[in-house]
Amino acid sequence: MFKQAKEVIRTIKEKDPAIKSTKEALLYPCFKAIIYYEVARKLYLKKHYFIARFISERAKRKTGIEIHPGATIGKNLFIDHGTGVVIGETAVIGDNVTMFHGVTLGGTGNEKDKKRHPTIGNNVFIGSGAKILGNITIGNNVKIGANAVVLKDVEDDRTVIGIPGYVVK
Repeated sequence: MFKQAKEVIRTIKEKDPAIKSTKEALLYPCFKAIIYYEVARKLYLKKHYFIARFISERAKRKTGIEIHPGATIGKNLFIDHGTGVVIGETAVIGDNVTMFHGVTLGGTGNEKDKKRHPTIGNNVFIGSGAKILGNITIGNNVKIGANAVVLKDVEDDRTVIGIPGYVVK
């Protein structure tokens, strides 16, 4: 767990120019949410669902960031500001993903499969308020603009904006 905490601190320091010290990183909601997630995830994988959800609910109350312990998260996730972020149970997030406050990786309510939430590739940037919904795949090196609503797959190296989301680059 100590190694994981060091990685989260390193990521915060790398991605947020406002940070002035290592100790300051400990105050970030992102730090707390990811550490809580890691503990809850280990319990979830051991089928201790109640205690895993209890921990994730506590994290949500403390940080404003809701990460279901069933979600799969890669290395170096950075959630800036964080309030209102929701990451659903079957979401998969790749490495080096940055997201801002108000982002939802959720379901549409119409999914028939067990996989209800999006899969996010590596090196993806998700702007404030963006909603990525359903069992869709967002490719690598994608940028999703603030308040975009993405309901369809996005290929690698694209920029998506708008409601509904459309590719501009």
